Amino acid sequence: MPPARLADSWNLGSLPVPNRVLLAPLAGIGNWFVRLQAKRYGAGMAVSEMVSSHAIYHRNARTINEMLRIDPRERTAGPGGVGGPTSIQLFGEDPETMRSAAAFVAARGADAIDINMGCPVPKVRKTGAGAELLSDPDRAVALARAAVEGAAQAGREVPVPVTVKLRSGLRPGESSGYDVAHRLVAEAGVAAIGFHPRSAAVQHKGTPDYELAARLVATLPAPVILTGGLDDAEGVREAFEATGASAVMLARGALGNPWLFEQLLGRREGDPTPAEVRVELGWTIDRAVEHLGEPRAARYLRKFYPWYVPRLGLDHAEARALQEALQRAESVGEARRLLSLEPRPEALAGHL
Repeated sequence: MPPARLADSWNLGSLPVPNRVLLAPLAGIGNWFVRLQAKRYGAGMAVSEMVSSHAIYHRNARTINEMLRIDPRERTAGPGGVGGPTSIQLFGEDPETMRSAAAFVAARGADAIDINMGCPVPKVRKTGAGAELLSDPDRAVALARAAVEGAAQAGREVPVPVTVKLRSGLRPGESSGYDVAHRLVAEAGVAAIGFHPRSAAVQHKGTPDYELAARLVATLPAPVILTGGLDDAEGVREAFEATGASAVMLARGALGNPWLFEQLLGRREGDPTPAEVRVELGWTIDRAVEHLGEPRAARYLRKFYPWYVPRLGLDHAEARALQEALQRAESVGEARRLLSLEPRPEALAGHL
């Protein structure tokens, strides 16, 4: 058979996915409108920011109402009016809590569930969650098995597939993630592995070990979704071909650059124009206001501006001055004026 193309459809368990370019989970970022944006530009599936299984278990209001929100437009935002699936990523260390959380999100309509076993942040690892699970493979397997069982308890006609995202190891040179991945598939029944072939210790630095990823692809009886270091179209294509992965997940490379999805799917060539960037940033501001209301959106958007401003075609001094002014902006209206964006009264009208 010829090698798969990024634009080809595939199946995650029983779940059809329209292509092989996905949006990775982005902690503190991957809410419904960030996922919606990726799907507007062709993402075959989008994964939520990581959500605490304990917060779900205790029915934390912000978690339930904001972090678990799946907007109906996510279902229709793709090419031809068909959006790809939405996966909710959970993190935690207690199997019983994870079982309950998985059942809850499956019942609320998640198309898939991902378990975070790759987060390198110390405050997550010190609880025994995230990448720390690589040091306790038995707990990792029990946690994933509980999620699979919880998803099945939701009573959905088609079982909700459970995936796991993990690192290659805790420290450089380690390959514990490779071994844990095999156990997760064989013993816990997970449907796929999202593999970031860098150690937790280096976080996002250094060159990913794509040779190790290729070994995992060759030996694992389940799809491997490659992530990590996928920042530009040429590099993504090379990594996809070199590893033989079933799909790729764009993470930081897609921040402020949803056009990367179109490039990888053969729907556009070249980078966006400054005018396109301004339109897209205006759309992002509208959706943030819709999601959080104006006062909270004004603060929340400060993390977004540094991803877009470098694409506006400004010289260094202009870009720096604009960035600094946006970080001080007290309102969405002030930010719009700084960006020369016209007010959009339809921001709350639910338009794409």
